[in-house]
Amino acid sequence: MKILIINCGSSSIKFKVFEMPEEKLLMEGSVEKIGEETSFFKRSVAGLETRHQEKISNHTDGLEMIARALVEPGKGIVSDVNEIKGVGHRVVHGGEGFDKSVILDGDIIRRIEEYIQLAPLHNPHNLAGIKAAMKFFPASRQVASFDTAFHTTLPEKAFLYPIPYELYEKHHIRRYGFHGTSHRYVAGRTADLMGIDREKANIITCHLGNGCSITAVRNGRSIDTSMGLTPLEGLMMGTRSGDIDPGIIFYLMENMGMGVREVNSLLNKKSGLLGLSGVSNDFRNLLENIDKKRVAIAIDIYCYRVRKYIGSYMAVLGRTDAVVFTAGAGEHRPLVREKSLEGLEEMGIILDREKNSSTTDSEGEISSRESKIKVFVIPTNEELGIALDTYIHSS
Repeated sequence: MKILIINCGSSSIKFKVFEMPEEKLLMEGSVEKIGEETSFFKRSVAGLETRHQEKISNHTDGLEMIARALVEPGKGIVSDVNEIKGVGHRVVHGGEGFDKSVILDGDIIRRIEEYIQLAPLHNPHNLAGIKAAMKFFPASRQVASFDTAFHTTLPEKAFLYPIPYELYEKHHIRRYGFHGTSHRYVAGRTADLMGIDREKANIITCHLGNGCSITAVRNGRSIDTSMGLTPLEGLMMGTRSGDIDPGIIFYLMENMGMGVREVNSLLNKKSGLLGLSGVSNDFRNLLENIDKKRVAIAIDIYCYRVRKYIGSYMAVLGRTDAVVFTAGAGEHRPLVREKSLEGLEEMGIILDREKNSSTTDSEGEISSRESKIKVFVIPTNEELGIALDTYIHSS
């Protein structure tokens, strides 16, 4: 069964097609810079990549291009779009209403629309992809997979904020958490590698991309996570500040004359690694400029905050079986992993530096034999996780 996975961002669409249940990747690609004068389309089939550029005005046009690419003679993978039996969609925010992937219909779409106020930068684009896919793949089962779903198991002591309770009751202001599909996938994969029952594994999962989050997984279930009502809370990220004193917001508005939109932009788009380093939010550029003081400080703070969360989640879990790194920096930057685990030896985490330095594009254990707590690098595969859910709903 062929399953298409769609991930719509503000100006992009990423896609993959799997043959299920074999989990074989048949095609992957992306549409970039949607809405700009020049947009880019690329796809890869059996290691052969093709690219071209043209103006793509919106997500509907982007999905139409993907549909054409799937059936293009000599380059596609199906002769008719009806051979795509399921389309899985990444949806960022499912609020408290969705604890698992669901089949999309009119009622589900309306409920997702209700959560736009909680994820105004993400859910509208996710919805645009859903509606376009329903148009171009009318015979396919459409399935929504929510970033927040894995975290619906958080207890009240972890998801409630110490603000008037009425704000939760009336306005649903609480911790939701994100990157759930990634955390669920790598936690499960780590348990499998260790030979532990997934429902008995205690694992700390570190998703370190441009957006960063850490989750404490007890007995296979998320019990605490660093992102909150929005993806702004928690770790320092590429351009997001992560945890700060809320009083800073009042200071910026009262003493520097900044408005709500300016503060929002500053904390979401101009802070983090970019804001502190003054160079970039990309670790490739940062490591090339690590001799610059601001860059070195930015990397130190980034890793220090990862280490603080790991330590706090070890206290939350009580028994920790493993720590796992995933996503861009987590998978590809040995220095980030090493600095993030510095000083944790007496807490039972001992890194094998040789294994760590040689594990950059692959899956593997990077802890030493003496380490009581195992450390792994697991490339995330959110699309495969969504594909598995979509396959179940489409069978």
